[in-house]
Amino acid sequence: MIEATDIHLVSPTWIVPVVPAGVILENHSLVICGNQILALCPTIDALKRYPGAPNLRLEDHIVAPGLINAHGHAAMTLLRGYADDRRLMEWLNHHIWPVEGQFVDYDFVYDGTSLAVAEMIRGGTTCAADTYFFPDAVANAFTHNHFRGQVCMPIIQFANAWANSEDEHIHKGLQFRDDLVKNNPLITTAFAPHSPYTVTDHGFQRTLLYAEELQLPIHLHLHETLAEVTEGIRQHGLRPIARMHQLGLLSPLLQTVHMTQLDASEIALLASNNVHVAHCPESNLKLASGFCPVADLMKAGINVAIGTDGAASNNNLDMLEEMRTAAILAKSVSQDATVVSAHEALAMATINGALMLGLEDRIGSLEAGKLADFIAVDLSPLSFQPVHNPVSQLVYAATGHQVNHVWINGLQLLKDGEFTRLDSQRIGANTRQWQSKISAFSRAT
Repeated sequence: MIEATDIHLVSPTWIVPVVPAGVILENHSLVICGNQILALCPTIDALKRYPGAPNLRLEDHIVAPGLINAHGHAAMTLLRGYADDRRLMEWLNHHIWPVEGQFVDYDFVYDGTSLAVAEMIRGGTTCAADTYFFPDAVANAFTHNHFRGQVCMPIIQFANAWANSEDEHIHKGLQFRDDLVKNNPLITTAFAPHSPYTVTDHGFQRTLLYAEELQLPIHLHLHETLAEVTEGIRQHGLRPIARMHQLGLLSPLLQTVHMTQLDASEIALLASNNVHVAHCPESNLKLASGFCPVADLMKAGINVAIGTDGAASNNNLDMLEEMRTAAILAKSVSQDATVVSAHEALAMATINGALMLGLEDRIGSLEAGKLADFIAVDLSPLSFQPVHNPVSQLVYAATGHQVNHVWINGLQLLKDGEFTRLDSQRIGANTRQWQSKISAFSRAT
């Protein structure tokens, strides 16, 4: 039985539910009961139906589903600005992997993830797909800060601080799933073989075996650069996508990341196998990796979501900014100003991300029965005036700095731009300690 005291209303100037597509509602309210959306209806009806319910009026605000970051490495926020302006493989081999080898442990991952969660909540992101070492640290940082996420189980052939072999990665990942994921309402998981150039056929075959048995997604960097494709042909006689197809990985369980090097036949292959794509435009631009053909993927019916990648290669986790870049980059690459409209960009960052993560029945849109993950963005500043179309202003003019309120699972985590639960002072102090250690290592090497 629903108690009246469990219900509250949120009544902004505009609501964009995302589903149905293209809809903007004025003078409507969200009716929230506990952690769920009870109704979305005209404010006048909501006030009549629930006369005693608290009503948060948000003039000149647009309410939207919480943003879903479809790909990232949260702990790498501690490496923001470290070794910038280098080519991808030089950046990885000579800078990122050495500093990770020196510092990555449970505490590094927990503190870096906590820093990332603070940034994401402040910017309107309420769910993220994350892949990194020590997934237990990631899951704990997410859970302790009441953040929703798909915490992936990393698989790589090289020894590291978390595991020494592909088989050990899989074994420890399955133990992580049993210990921390099964009964956690905020956390789901997926296998994350890093990439075709860091995982063997054996590693992929074992991953696929368990993924199909447990019906868990596979989250994979794929066709990120031309060099990756060229090396794949040299080593295996196949382009990486063809190799993944030969190994049986192409299916609705596969979440591919980057996909900047695609030909028409590969797009058709992705579409016929219902493969998802996480597009990371700003990271790809910064590392000069290439351009994901988003318009062609969407035309083929492929689900395309948006991710920031890690802050070490972006350098922020601002999904509103990422939406704008995704939209305008797609227009430029396709030479068609009509592709990836503002509404489509918002869908990529919400319901498309939910579909990729298998959470479309719970989050990604504002519908009765779904979980109460939503945000409110202030469009009152002069820089947004006049507001002819609030969704256009949200996508093309706003950044995370204009997010004023954030709810995850019905709990308000950001109120008037201030954290309600997160300990920002502790996170800042821990971050400064890591900066000092990393700076000393950089000087010494």
